[in-house]
Amino acid sequence: MSRPLLFLDVDGPLNPYAAQPERRPDGYTTLRVPFPAAAAEHRPLALRRRTLRVWLNPDHGRHLLQLDYDLCWATTWMADANRWIAPVLGLPELPFVDFGDALLQDRPDGVHWKTPHLVDHADGRPFAWVDDEQAAADHTYVAAHHHAPVLLHHVNPRIGLRDTDFRTLADFARSVSPGQA
Repeated sequence: MSRPLLFLDVDGPLNPYAAQPERRPDGYTTLRVPFPAAAAEHRPLALRRRTLRVWLNPDHGRHLLQLDYDLCWATTWMADANRWIAPVLGLPELPFVDFGDALLQDRPDGVHWKTPHLVDHADGRPFAWVDDEQAAADHTYVAAHHHAPVLLHHVNPRIGLRDTDFRTLADFARSVSPGQA
């Protein structure tokens, strides 16, 4: 059996963007990323040259690589996660889910716009998804449309991934890949 997928969101789990803005969390480094051109064109002229502050903990990359998963970006950053986030975390270039036109499109049923794309991308493989925006509707959708084991793991965007989160992810991977470490 192949390893499960681990879908990684950036903002929330890896970048605790909701932490107190004047206090970087311990162990994190600050990265300044230019707003993508597409996002900048919709901003007022005075704000177009601003950068996005991202806090990343370089130790997270090592912890993620130690997990028994195939890692995959599941973030609005899409390919840019490999350019900006992966090097700081010490991660190799990872595949990403291309959300295309669905990016940030609200659904009337309350299902997160990412959820159907993740189910499609997993294509029947077990997966875990770490994000800060999952809700009950996502659990219901996944249960109805994906028949392999799944872990939708909510991460508090004020604190990001913690040791307990990595233990939960490791436990899930072990539960779907018996006999593997």
